[in-house]
Amino acid sequence: MESTAEFSQHYQLIERAIQYIEANAQRQPELDEIASAIGLSEYYFQRLFTSWTGISPKRFMQFLTKEHAKQLLAHSEDLLETTHQVGLSSLGRLHDLFVTTEAVTPGEFKSGGSGLSIRYGIHHSPFGKCLIATTERGICNLSFINVSEGRAIDNLAQAWKQAQMIEDYQSTAPLVTRIFSDLQIDSPLKLHLRGTNFQIKVWEALLNIPTGALTSYENIAAQIGNPRAVRAVGTAVGHNPIAYLIPCHRVIRKNGDFGNYLYGTARKKVMLAKEFSHA
Repeated sequence: MESTAEFSQHYQLIERAIQYIEANAQRQPELDEIASAIGLSEYYFQRLFTSWTGISPKRFMQFLTKEHAKQLLAHSEDLLETTHQVGLSSLGRLHDLFVTTEAVTPGEFKSGGSGLSIRYGIHHSPFGKCLIATTERGICNLSFINVSEGRAIDNLAQAWKQAQMIEDYQSTAPLVTRIFSDLQIDSPLKLHLRGTNFQIKVWEALLNIPTGALTSYENIAAQIGNPRAVRAVGTAVGHNPIAYLIPCHRVIRKNGDFGNYLYGTARKKVMLAKEFSHA
């Protein structure tokens, strides 16, 4: 347990480190340089920074670089020019950064879905009306309608601003039938996910929760190797774009409380009751 004096000292060190990283982000300073700037060894600095922030210095640098690149791309900067302005050595490194942290390429982020066709439809399900949308890559949205149908469609369009939106009930209806059928699905449905690397890890962990089972936010955090990130896990669960298929409804609080659910606690309880009865 840290004393008050140690706590204050460590905070000051982390604050100095973050200020140094921000001031020199365009140069992409190495770990040893940052540690030396605040008078610590690489090993101790790595441990202290990760303990305080929940991410490594490298991941923090990636976050700053990615956020700067997103701002530049939002103002129509050229991809190669953006690469140089954020201090990366090649367009390939910018590509890898976006794929790792945003699960999209720089071009896909810049286009906002331009050139992508999204087919969507509103259907009845065992848990009320749902909106499902799909691209050539797979299902990109499944949400239950707890607002007006028009608002639900507007929210989908806002998430994929430049994509071509096509209402296509005939192509989405078979997907809804497969998803909510009690029959075993022979082949897995393809999903088209967009999110940060952390969100993708959380959603993958959700996919591993068996039908009829429950887990906690703490267990998910431990499963992805970041036990301190319970609150961040909760945020990622709440941003799950493909309800039911990615079973965020199977996550409850460690005290046994059902917790909140984007589409209503009552719907969450009905889903779980149905799963328990078939488990």
